[in-house]
Amino acid sequence: MCGIIGYTGSQASEPKLITGLKALEYRGYDSCGVATKEKITKAKGRVAYLEDLLRNSEDMSTVGIGHTRWATHGEVSKENAHPHRIGKITLVHNGIIENYAEIKAELQTQGVKFVSQTDTEIACALINSYYENSGDIIEAIKKAQKRFVGSYAFAIMVEGENKIYATRYKSPLIIAKSKDGYYLASDMSALIPFTRKYYRMNEGEIICLSPNGVELFNAKISTPLWEISNLSIEDTRKEGYDHYMLKEIYEQSTVIKNTLSKRIKSVLPDFSEDGLSNDYFKDIHEIHIIGCGSAMHAGLVGKGLIEKYAKIPTSVFVASEYRYNPPIKKDNTLCIFISQSGETADTFASLEYAKQNGYKTLSIVNAQNTSIAIESHNVIYTYAGVEIAVATTKGYTTQLAILSLIALKLSLDRSTLPLEQVKDLTSKLYNGVPKAIETTLSTRDKIKFLAEKIKDRDDAFYIGRGVDYYLCKEGSLKLKEISYINSQDYPAGELKHGTISLITENTPVIAIANNIDLFPKTVSNLKEVKSRGAYTILITSLRVTDEADCIINLNAPSELEAIFSSIISVQLLSYETALLRGCDIDKPRNLAKSVTVE
Repeated sequence: MCGIIGYTGSQASEPKLITGLKALEYRGYDSCGVATKEKITKAKGRVAYLEDLLRNSEDMSTVGIGHTRWATHGEVSKENAHPHRIGKITLVHNGIIENYAEIKAELQTQGVKFVSQTDTEIACALINSYYENSGDIIEAIKKAQKRFVGSYAFAIMVEGENKIYATRYKSPLIIAKSKDGYYLASDMSALIPFTRKYYRMNEGEIICLSPNGVELFNAKISTPLWEISNLSIEDTRKEGYDHYMLKEIYEQSTVIKNTLSKRIKSVLPDFSEDGLSNDYFKDIHEIHIIGCGSAMHAGLVGKGLIEKYAKIPTSVFVASEYRYNPPIKKDNTLCIFISQSGETADTFASLEYAKQNGYKTLSIVNAQNTSIAIESHNVIYTYAGVEIAVATTKGYTTQLAILSLIALKLSLDRSTLPLEQVKDLTSKLYNGVPKAIETTLSTRDKIKFLAEKIKDRDDAFYIGRGVDYYLCKEGSLKLKEISYINSQDYPAGELKHGTISLITENTPVIAIANNIDLFPKTVSNLKEVKSRGAYTILITSLRVTDEADCIINLNAPSELEAIFSSIISVQLLSYETALLRGCDIDKPRNLAKSVTVE
């Protein structure tokens, strides 16, 4: 969601800004723009349009800032695109200024005129007003920091200077050092084409980048403590796949192995390398799992496994609701926060709430040294690697892998399962799951056939029971977010309580049914919709033949293997359907990869 890139150094800035913006496209956006000392150029739509506008540019300015915007305040338009310039100040902004209306009214009484509908232009005007009064940009930024309510990451240029000023609050910003100058970005992926040496800014810090160095203000240190990113340019390439999403689907057996390899010792769960003591989970009486979208769906599967294996009451909360409708606090509660990006604003706000109220906090995060990872008492990294496609695949399954291992660790600590059974399940997770994923990937031709059956439908339904229902929630989300089919998920027994009225001829109803005890009931629900004209699809690890119009038989002998195989099937079905419908698979409309506003 929104992206920032900036450069100051010895070379022309525009080509570097375009390269950075291209690397940020995966975050989701609807307009973009760049500013140099010479001019501001904006485009509605893709970075490619902006690149065309700059193709014959002779601008050799060695300082510039760029932005990809995901609309919040104001429609998608060139006027609302960043950068914004008022007076001597030009800036780009990630986040939301919540008290923008109050500041705008105040500035209008001073004669300031606005051309956009954005909160960002108002922030620009306020900083410019303070700068005009004092002539000191650092002082102006400090005063503005005290006024802003909300979240922000700013990259700021001052007329006549070859410098970029930056500050952040509840929105990430990274600076980087290279042989040809200094960069800043909202995401490490935008910096990898230039350098791997970076410094992640702390909240409230003000940093000045010039071609000759870096100055820190409002900081506990005088110079950045540079780190080296473990990302490489190869991580951001498609490697021959048509789409990043397909590449990431096929990477899952490997990344799950990577995720688990350092956390299994003597065929048992072990989180010591994550800094968790052997008795970290022993006194836990209750668990809250908090996340958004797919992360929350992973949490639901985790809940099912934790309660089944470890017998610990576990509740899953949508992060945007957690702190506004908090549960009754109990002692010895562990809060687990799940976020692929580590910057999800609602999840971060819930984490802050949990810490303020004395909860023990643990985060499951992919991106290292991000806000949620840093703020949590403890963190477990998923090591999924860079995920470029907006619709998560390997990010989700590596979260599932960690939650599965936590469930087994809890069962071990509480002796709710025999030791040999824990070892058997751990082995199935580490060895069986990757093999089951590979086998499911080989069913792609059959899934293409199913995609042909549903590609022209406006509506689809996913149904399941127990953990299978939780998998349906993720399958349904995948279908709707990249194919734009109005897909809904329901517990299988609930569909007939009203929603069955929406079933018409050839409406796709997709059931996931891996539990042998619940299987007959789910099949009964499929028969109910079939009798009303539905086209029925059954995804199952059980040996069946004629319970639906089409059956995807999974080669998954255990519950854990069936969970992951089912998800691979629905990921592929969503991908193939979106492909047939001509959708922009890696960058679905209106969506953002990292949602950094509440």
